Amino acid sequence: MAAESFPMIGGDGPYSYSKNSNLQREAAENAREMLVSAIVENLDIEKELCPISNTFTIADLGCSTGPNTFIAVQNIIEAVSQAFQTKNQSQIPDFQVYFSDHVSNDFNILFANLPKDGKYFAAGVPGSFHGRLFPKASLSFVYSSYALQWLSKAPQELRDSNLPAFNKGKIFYTNAADEVGQAYFGQYSEDLLCFLDARAQELTPGGLMALLIPGRPDATLPANSSLGPIFEPFESCLVDMANEGLISKDKIDTFNLPMYSPSPEELRKLIQKNGCFEIVKLDEQPGGSVPLPSAEGCRAGLETLISNHFGSEIIEQFFDRYAKKVEGRPPLNSAIDGVGPGLFILLKRNL
Repeated sequence: MAAESFPMIGGDGPYSYSKNSNLQREAAENAREMLVSAIVENLDIEKELCPISNTFTIADLGCSTGPNTFIAVQNIIEAVSQAFQTKNQSQIPDFQVYFSDHVSNDFNILFANLPKDGKYFAAGVPGSFHGRLFPKASLSFVYSSYALQWLSKAPQELRDSNLPAFNKGKIFYTNAADEVGQAYFGQYSEDLLCFLDARAQELTPGGLMALLIPGRPDATLPANSSLGPIFEPFESCLVDMANEGLISKDKIDTFNLPMYSPSPEELRKLIQKNGCFEIVKLDEQPGGSVPLPSAEGCRAGLETLISNHFGSEIIEQFFDRYAKKVEGRPPLNSAIDGVGPGLFILLKRNL
């Protein structure tokens, strides 16, 4: 089965991703120093330039519609330029940046908001990052921020009432049976290995890949998910509507969020299984408070998913309920509420 598409809401309206992605921006900004220092310390500039064109190629996978991708790209370019200056290279390269996301992503709004003073050549590359997107050995640097939690599809076992992983009355693996978490990890393992295999072919030898991923601590089960507390109000709204007969309970039984938060140990094993990358860094970002997504923020990311499964006619009522449910609720505390850490991973393509 081909990868499914879960686009963020496009355009620049009140429910668009471009207007409602502050939480993702803050998480990426918190990792800025880690990203810059990792590039300066580990970039092999002699191997990463095309000798003829003097070009450094960057791909942001899961770029969505901006503006966060533009901030990240600028940080990467500044860090690469700093690495060149640190190593006494007088000529800063030309930068080619590829913005990549699903075919259904709103590339029009992305490029309409492209910074006018961006010191790089820009191109859009539509397609799923669970497969190949670029020619062999054509990328110097790959970046992906809070996109790799998305699976290519929700595990099929969750919808089969004859299997132990049947996820009746729930939409995620939080507080679910162990078999549900195992099914999610199985799908995540398959997807991440496809992702790593594709990137191994596309990165130049010695090229770097920086990933920001919502994770969970080692020695915890998927049922103790970092994302679970964030989606609790979301699930609660659907259950309330089913109990009131507004949507079918069977519809909830067959709806599962296609996301997974890995532990560092799970990541290490999968990266080692791929065998093409050196793990330069795999660090947890400091915890803190995490605000629940606003109704607008939740809608920007998940309206398409809900509409496709339950029908567009429930959208307004669902998000009205969601807004009331989260209104006045304090931010989640990573230590108390079980919200796991963000993970920063830097990989180097083996020579």
